[in-house]
Amino acid sequence: MKKRLLSVLAFALAVSAGAAFVLYQLIASKVKVGASSAPRTTRVFVASRDLALGALILERDLRSAEYLSPPAGALSKKEDLVGRGVTNPIHEDEPFFEASLAPRGAGAGFAATIPQGMRAFAVHVNEVVGVAGFAVAGMRVDILVSGLPPGSATDSLGSITRTLLQNVEVLSAGQNYQKDAEGKPVLVQVVNVLVTPAQAEVLNLATDQKIQLVLRNPADREIVNTPGASAANLFQGNAIRIVKVSGAAAPRALPARPEPAAAPLPPPPPRIVTIEVFSGNKRTESIFQNQETSPR
Repeated sequence: MKKRLLSVLAFALAVSAGAAFVLYQLIASKVKVGASSAPRTTRVFVASRDLALGALILERDLRSAEYLSPPAGALSKKEDLVGRGVTNPIHEDEPFFEASLAPRGAGAGFAATIPQGMRAFAVHVNEVVGVAGFAVAGMRVDILVSGLPPGSATDSLGSITRTLLQNVEVLSAGQNYQKDAEGKPVLVQVVNVLVTPAQAEVLNLATDQKIQLVLRNPADREIVNTPGASAANLFQGNAIRIVKVSGAAAPRALPARPEPAAAPLPPPPPRIVTIEVFSGNKRTESIFQNQETSPR
C-alpha cells in the first residue's frame, strides 16, 4: 500500500516538474520575443528654450529627445544647428527644421531673416497707417497709395487712391518686432515689409505720396483687381477715368493785327476840253480845264 502511494506521489511530482519546466520555457520565449520586438526610437534635437526671430543658436539652446516617429525633416545633427540664425520663432521642446533656420554662414540678426531673392523695405507709419499697431511680424497687408497723378486733369477727379501691392508679408515692426508681455500689439514707427526688388522700386516712388496699410487675413492669398477710387466718384462707385493732358501746351491765339490802311489814290489828271466855235467862215477854238479831282 505504501509502495503504491509512493509511486503515485512520485508520478505526480514528475508531472508537475515537467509542467513547470514547460511553462518556464514558454514564459522565457515570450519575454525574449517581446524584448527583441521593442520599438526603436530616433534621437533628434529640440530647443531647450524659446528662440526669438533672428536669434543665434548655441549649444546651450539644444537638447536631445527620443522620438518613436520623429517629424519629417527634423534635424538630428548638432553641427547642422549650432551657429545658424533663426528665421521663424522656435518654441521650447520644438524640433529644428531647415525652413526655420538661416542658411549656413548667413549668421543671425534681422538681415538673416530675409529670404533669398527678397528685400526688406522700411515704411514709415503712424498709428493710423500702421493699422493701430496690428501690423506685426508674420501678418499680411495690402498697400494703398493716394495722391494726384502727374499729367492728369485733376480738377474734376481730385485725389485718387489705388491698391499698389497686395498680400505683402510684414517682416518686422520697428526695432522690437515681437508682441509685448501681455500679447498686445506694439505701436511702432517703422514697418518692414518683404517685397521683391521690382516691388521695392515701385514702393520707393510711392513714399512721396500718402501710403496706407490694410490688414488682411494671412490665409487669404487672393489677388483682387480693383478699379480704384477718386474724390470725384467717391459716392458713385464708378471706375476712374483719368483725362490725360497733352505734353505740348496748346498755342495761344494771338490778337488780330489791324491791316494797314490803303494808300490814298493819286488824284486823276485834269481833263482838257476843247470847244470849236464857227462864225461864218471863221473858226475859233477855246480850251477849258476841268477842276474836279475825282469823279463823283
